[in-house]
Amino acid sequence: MDHYKNEPRNVSDLIPYVNNSRTHSDEQVAQVAASIKEFGFTNPILIDDAGMIIAGHGRVMAAKKLGVESVPCIVLSGLSEAQKKAYIIADNNLALNAGWDFDILRLEVEHLAEIDFNVDLLGFDADVMGKLWSEDVMPSVSEKDLSGEGNTYEVVVECNSEQEQELVYNMTTKKGYTCRISTY
Repeated sequence: MDHYKNEPRNVSDLIPYVNNSRTHSDEQVAQVAASIKEFGFTNPILIDDAGMIIAGHGRVMAAKKLGVESVPCIVLSGLSEAQKKAYIIADNNLALNAGWDFDILRLEVEHLAEIDFNVDLLGFDADVMGKLWSEDVMPSVSEKDLSGEGNTYEVVVECNSEQEQELVYNMTTKKGYTCRISTY
């Protein structure tokens, strides 16, 4: 690659790569839009000299959804057509090869929830959120543990969304606890 330069471009002037194999659901575009609203446009669009999008198709879709007219771009000059095609795929795939340290992630998400930050902005689905609460965090109860000599004990868990409520309900009933759902 010869060089690159930063420059803002009008969203309407950007050209999506016609063979982009990465898909973006309406839900995912809405998540990206929510992230842009919360944090700003922090990740520029990568384009070639003609304005064709090399990386950032989802961010451009989110910008359109938000009515953003101009976005930061990095113009990648000097890439061959083969390099452009390869980079478009590599950019989308390389991030998928990363993993998570769930112990650290759990601590970070718990801290954000404690300070009332909307953890839905993190973009995790219910499966990933469920992995955060592994067996060691919430052990199963035995029949002996549930006896309680006729007493009933109650714990109230306040959730920030219906999705989170469903996740907590499913986790606790799966572990043997009797639960009920309330909405205020």
